[in-house]
Amino acid sequence: MALTVLLIGASCTDLLDLQPQTALSDATAFSTPERVELAVAGVYDAAQSGTFAGNVSRGYPFGAAHIQQGDNRGEDVFNVAAFYQITYQSTFTPATANNDWHWINLFRVINRANVVLAGLETAVPTSTMTQAVIDSYKGECRFIRALSYHELLKHFCKPFSDNPDAALGGMPLRSAAVTSASTAAEAVGTGRSTVRETYDFVLADLNYAESVLPENRANTSLKISRATKGAAVAFKTRVYLHMGRWTDVITEANKLVPQATAPFSAPYGGYSLPANPFAAFTSAGSKNNSESIFSIEHSAEDNAGVNGGLASMYNTNQAPINGRALVAISPLIWNQPWFLSTDARKGDTFVFNAQPAGGTAKGGRFTRKYSDVAGLSDNAPHFRYAEVMLNLAEAIQRNAPGSVDARAFALYNAIRSRSVADPATDEITDFASANALIQAILNERRIEFICEGLRWGDVHRLAQDATFNSWGGGIPSKVNTLLSNISIYYTGDPATNTEILTTPALNHAAIPYTDNRFLWPIPNSELTLNPVLAQQQNPGW
Repeated sequence: MALTVLLIGASCTDLLDLQPQTALSDATAFSTPERVELAVAGVYDAAQSGTFAGNVSRGYPFGAAHIQQGDNRGEDVFNVAAFYQITYQSTFTPATANNDWHWINLFRVINRANVVLAGLETAVPTSTMTQAVIDSYKGECRFIRALSYHELLKHFCKPFSDNPDAALGGMPLRSAAVTSASTAAEAVGTGRSTVRETYDFVLADLNYAESVLPENRANTSLKISRATKGAAVAFKTRVYLHMGRWTDVITEANKLVPQATAPFSAPYGGYSLPANPFAAFTSAGSKNNSESIFSIEHSAEDNAGVNGGLASMYNTNQAPINGRALVAISPLIWNQPWFLSTDARKGDTFVFNAQPAGGTAKGGRFTRKYSDVAGLSDNAPHFRYAEVMLNLAEAIQRNAPGSVDARAFALYNAIRSRSVADPATDEITDFASANALIQAILNERRIEFICEGLRWGDVHRLAQDATFNSWGGGIPSKVNTLLSNISIYYTGDPATNTEILTTPALNHAAIPYTDNRFLWPIPNSELTLNPVLAQQQNPGW
């Protein structure tokens, strides 16, 4: 457990402060419905705007950092400057600040959720705050706690496919609030669990959340930014996908995608797949659309800051956008044969094409998914209906390996066909094998979720899958950060990728799965304070 967040501090802006965002005492924080609501909102605030270096908000862990870290650990973005270089090049150590503060803030969120859960046990039901409402609040806290633990699993633990029952391979599991020196001392006596036990902990939280969360939010401004039953189900489809439990993915996804053929829509929550693939990313759309199931809310008044904001980091620095141009779309995905030149997701709505050698932009291609550079108010996406559909498609086809499954194809095709110019000519209508469709689904994930932080999750879960890890199962080779003008490599020709990957000066070499850098090390800030985890560092660190 991150002891840096275990001791009580003096103010609600101090990282050491364990009280909910209300900064009220334990005796009063849960005494009225209004204060309970503020305490629960404080859990979301901790998830959105944790700090970096103790006093700077950079969107740790879920306001922006999970997307930036997840992208830069993969190969589908290009790191333009030194800002994300340590993550991009895997030159981190136990002293690296990015990893350190990701860990600190994740456990801060976990403990904030635990503090509020403990307080909710003391809340007295009223006519306006019934027991069902209190239970729903508990579901929200456990949803956010599950989100935090799964993020830790992806970065600090081996994938589920690699001996999930190995001792000390998972995370220390914390379900009790740590609010004093005595409870902190008790917490440090618990070491790492197994990976399976950590996944079971996540699933227990999500199963509970599903059972108590509402299907819809009466306040439509909260329909995406507060957890719902659909968000818990969508999250479970991702967790089971990472575990390779295909039947369970199908069972969960069927709750939201019951149809065998298009059009696909959920029986509750209002979720569906818009015809416009950009609908979830317009200024209004990121706050209210039918595809987004859960996102972390941002506003001009409360956001990840310029040095963490998705719009500032991912957008070009050229007028009229004037972002910081630090994370571009990589030529390695741009030039794939399955990313067609006619695909809408290559078009001007989705992508800003910087001019050659355009200052620090280096001629990159930058996403337009996050557009509010001035106010940084774009929500940070976590779960979209498109992901649930592709999770379901992959699980169905993996569960029926003998031949191409019609429903799996229909789900895949619904995502693909809304973006290509002419589905009749631009879509593959007949796959030669089940594996060919699975590979197409995996390719589609890379296109659809580019710059949404999901790539590392797929690299991680597929690392032991010899059929579907064409990069070799470790950390993929990437375009060299030091290239001064990358524009010449966006050719659309797959041969250019071969040139990049076989020319040492043009790439950062792949890192084998057996290399210790596949996992982040437990940071020194933790090890110096936690004697149990100090003896349970990841191998090689």
